[in-house]
Amino acid sequence: MYRIAVLLTCHNRKEKTLSSLKSLKTAAEASNQKIDVIVYLTDDGSTDGTSEAVANQFPNTVILKGDGNLFWANGMINSWKEAIKKDFDFYLLLNDDTILFDDFFDVIFDTHRKCLDKYEIGGVYVGSTKDSETQEISYGGAVIISKLKYTFSKIKPDGNIHECDLGNANIMMVSKNVVDKVGILSDGYAHGAADFDYTLKSKKKGMPVLVATEYCGYCTNDHKGMYHNFDKKSLKERIDYLYSPTGIAFKSRLRFMRKFFPVRYPLFFIVGWIKVLFPKIYVATMTSR
Repeated sequence: MYRIAVLLTCHNRKEKTLSSLKSLKTAAEASNQKIDVIVYLTDDGSTDGTSEAVANQFPNTVILKGDGNLFWANGMINSWKEAIKKDFDFYLLLNDDTILFDDFFDVIFDTHRKCLDKYEIGGVYVGSTKDSETQEISYGGAVIISKLKYTFSKIKPDGNIHECDLGNANIMMVSKNVVDKVGILSDGYAHGAADFDYTLKSKKKGMPVLVATEYCGYCTNDHKGMYHNFDKKSLKERIDYLYSPTGIAFKSRLRFMRKFFPVRYPLFFIVGWIKVLFPKIYVATMTSR
């Protein structure tokens, strides 16, 4: 029997949160693995009745409360800190806008077995997702092509395990031995980048970081470019968006660059401010490519 803690955080996305939890329940019931799943959900100040609806439909969920200022990274840390007290075999990070496929647990444990066969230890398993309309890959694992340019290539599942450098935590299963050696998500991130930080620091500790053998769920990538419509915003709006946790989250991204890509760090800082101060020049440069 594998004991699995599922970690989520949410804020005013009741229907999406409920749909994600429903898909989790269906996948757990359809699994050929012997598993015991407990959900730890940090509700970061929702005002739309999310906690009440979750408690009603999924009464075994451990619901934790935030004040609305945790955002994704700190909300997930909050869930993970509570779950780790129970010493689970696996910790599944799941975005509340992700719908798991019915065979998710069979796929992830197939990945786990292949990891044990090859590396003799458990690892971090990144579950790739598709866009439900286009059927194209939306989130998952990627390999870094250039550290200076910070370019990377996504890995599409093909039935085999593949090592990756960066992994989205829309679906990410972490083995207990990884947590024992690496810990949980790093402090210092507001919203994004904490998942990439985790896969990179796991690799530095010698832990296998692998893309799961098959697609694991649906999740729509509705994020536009970080500097989308910057030339239409006022200077104040651009600066506010630069530092907003749900915008560019510049402090978090600078922390990430300084930690893992120190050569690129000063360039990232300078270019970021150029885009803020001279957005029309940036847009003109991009459209001329």
